[in-house]
Amino acid sequence: MQNLIDKLPFNPEWLIALAVASLVLFLLSLIFIPWLITRLPSDYFTDETRHISKTRDTHPLIYYSIRLTKNILGGFLIIAGIFMLMLPGQGILTILVGVVFADFPGKFRLLRKIAQQPPVFKTMNWIRQKTNKEPLQEPI
Repeated sequence: MQNLIDKLPFNPEWLIALAVASLVLFLLSLIFIPWLITRLPSDYFTDETRHISKTRDTHPLIYYSIRLTKNILGGFLIIAGIFMLMLPGQGILTILVGVVFADFPGKFRLLRKIAQQPPVFKTMNWIRQKTNKEPLQEPI
């Protein structure tokens, strides 16, 4: 590992950019992750029927624009969460929220698997309790 680090060129601008990006992602995660978790329905991880999008009945151009935006945001959050596993921030929760936004096959099984982790589930319900929201039902 040290050989790999020694071969990397030292660039102070990149180091500053990485530090600033880390700080920004950390602050954004502190603001938006709790907000997004409180917006989930309490049965999100247990309801076998999928929640139908409220935008489904809008014009197709608007509907697909919203879906594209959600997928881009979800991808960004997943990537940011992976970085936050190594940098300061709420990595696992950020990945979880990114997966909520993204659309892909097997998404719901992955969400349940992540939410079943006791520290993740406990943290999500702690956030919901602080905002007087009904606790999430435990995934099965």
